[in-house]
Amino acid sequence: MNIGILGGTFDPIHNGHLALARAASARFSLNRVLFVPSNIPPHKPKLSLTPFIHRYSMVALATQGEKRFQPSLLEAPDFTVPRTSSSLKRQEATVNYSIDTVRKLKASLKKSDRLFFLIGIDAFIDIAKWREATALLSECAFVVASRPGYSLREVAESLPEGLRPASPVILPFHKQPAAGDLVLPGVTLHLLEDVNYRVSATAIRAAAAAGKPLARWVDPHVADYIRKLSLFSRK
Repeated sequence: MNIGILGGTFDPIHNGHLALARAASARFSLNRVLFVPSNIPPHKPKLSLTPFIHRYSMVALATQGEKRFQPSLLEAPDFTVPRTSSSLKRQEATVNYSIDTVRKLKASLKKSDRLFFLIGIDAFIDIAKWREATALLSECAFVVASRPGYSLREVAESLPEGLRPASPVILPFHKQPAAGDLVLPGVTLHLLEDVNYRVSATAIRAAAAAGKPLARWVDPHVADYIRKLSLFSRK
C-alpha cells in the first residue's frame, strides 16, 4: 500500500494543501493520504494557533468528500483523566517533530507499505534545520510541490550536509527548474512542478477577520465553519 502523509498547522487547511495531496495521489497511486494537524509545530512554538480541535475539524470537513484522504490524530494533544475528577486534563504540551510522527506511523504499517512525505518547496528548503533531518529523509520518499523560481541546485543544496552531492556535481543544475526525481544515497525526492497553487494561511485569516468571502481559498464547508464560529475574527 502507498501512503502519503501531509502535516502542517492547517490554520486553516486550504486548497493548496488539497492540490498537493491530489497531485501526489495521482502520480504515485497513493491509497491513503493522512492529513496531520500539528499540536505544537517546532517552527512556531510560541505562535498563537487556533485550538487543535478546530483545526482538526476543518481538516475533517475539507477531506470528507475524498475517500483516500483521512484526517489524522498522530500529533493530537494528550489528555489524562485525573483521579480526583472526571474532567479531562491536558498533559504538558510537547513540540511535534516530523521524525517522531513518521516513526510512530511506520510502526503501525506493514513492511511492504511505502510512505511518501508530502511537503511544499518553501518548507523543504529548510529541511536541513529539522530534527534528525538525515534520518527523516531516509525513512520515506519525499514528494515536494515545486514552483517557478526554484532550481534543482537549490533543492540539492538544501539537503543536510552529509547527503548533498559534491559542488562540482550540482553546479550545472543552477539553471534547471526544480522538477523530476532526485535519487541520492539516503534520500529520494520527487519534485512535482504541476502544483503551483499559491495561497497564504495568513491572508486567509486576514480575509476572514475582515468578513470577506473565502471560497477562492478553502473548501466551502471549511469557509462555513470559519464563518459560523468566527474563528479568525479580530478580538
